[in-house]
Amino acid sequence: MTDLNEAFEQPLKGVKVLELSQIMAGPTCGLMLADMGAEVFKIEKFPGGDDARNYRREGDSGLPPSFMMLNRGKRSIGINVKTEAGRQALMRMVAQADVLTENFRMGVMERLGLGYETLKEINPALIYCSITGYGRVGPLAHKGGFDMVLQAFSGLISVTGEEGGEPVKPGVSIADVNAGILAAVGILAAYIHRLRTGKGQRIDTSLLQASMQQLYWHAAGYFSRGLIAKPTGTAHPLIAPYQVYRCRDGRLAIGGANQSNWERIADVLGHAEWKSDPRFDTPDLRLTNRKVLADLIEQVLATNDVEHWLSRFDEFSIPAGPVQDVGQALEHEQSRAVRMVVDVEAPGGGTKRALGLPILFNGKTCLASSAPPKVGQNSVEILREFKFTEDEIKVLLKSGAIIQTEAAVSETRSVDAANAAV
Repeated sequence: MTDLNEAFEQPLKGVKVLELSQIMAGPTCGLMLADMGAEVFKIEKFPGGDDARNYRREGDSGLPPSFMMLNRGKRSIGINVKTEAGRQALMRMVAQADVLTENFRMGVMERLGLGYETLKEINPALIYCSITGYGRVGPLAHKGGFDMVLQAFSGLISVTGEEGGEPVKPGVSIADVNAGILAAVGILAAYIHRLRTGKGQRIDTSLLQASMQQLYWHAAGYFSRGLIAKPTGTAHPLIAPYQVYRCRDGRLAIGGANQSNWERIADVLGHAEWKSDPRFDTPDLRLTNRKVLADLIEQVLATNDVEHWLSRFDEFSIPAGPVQDVGQALEHEQSRAVRMVVDVEAPGGGTKRALGLPILFNGKTCLASSAPPKVGQNSVEILREFKFTEDEIKVLLKSGAIIQTEAAVSETRSVDAANAAV
């Protein structure tokens, strides 16, 4: 294990989060909050739990790696919120919680009697965060949504891919991940507001908003001149040279984001005359003649390897980097240095590597590194922490409103006895 848990006061220590959300967007939010110190209680249906528990590739065993990545540091309680006893148990937890997250389709929580207007009566300080597909207002608010669907609807897919080619989905779940980040930002802002006023509030974001936020510069072109952006491959819509170029043995990303960088690029490539070439001597002309310039640059880069050119660009402080595959990026020492690759507990013992929190506090972090839970693994201990009595816990288990899949129901009861009670 690395020194993840060195002496460090986590900023959200003691904050209680009830995570009713599942799959990716909501769990991304919960993971970030957990890494900042919050206690995240994963409220799961049973027997299946979070649908992401079933997202497997061929060869996966045990908990799917994709589920483990987003759910470390959390504890699971299995609650059947379709039962009155289950709802009442959850409401008792809400009364003692700080945050609740959910990503159900519009109206589901209200039909369950768990909508914000109901829960804020129980806990006026509650921060209630909803992540939907299209938002909670407007003509499409009733529709469900998935990452790829909202990337398409938002226009994001239409600007991704090679120039002149078909639109392509980005290789990552931008809508889901960004929605989770936006949810965390909203929760933190609401928490600051609560510290000032004592009042909670409802926070809303959606996969649509999370996708459209990525289009700042494309939207600027449309609003100003009616321009409809098209795919440009790795090239930048406003800057050149700024894209990925082929070298003799691989590809190199080069960022000529300003005049100084451009001039140094021309010098390093041995073509100082490009600086005064009437096709390239202003940013607008370089953008207009981007294809011609790219061909000239690649002709030079093709004479040597990526490492050679990277060394040369580094020597002259020109922003450049190799196009690495995911494995190369994860194995690079820089990824470990900034704690984006960390060691966390694995189910059954030992450690596994995971992605860390992309934020450091005074150069430090203290991640939620406990192993991701099985469905309902922590039900009994969580109920105890929320001040349920042993008799109340036994009744909930026996009725089926709560499920405990692992660990003893009490210090004197075995796992077999707990299962028998269910």
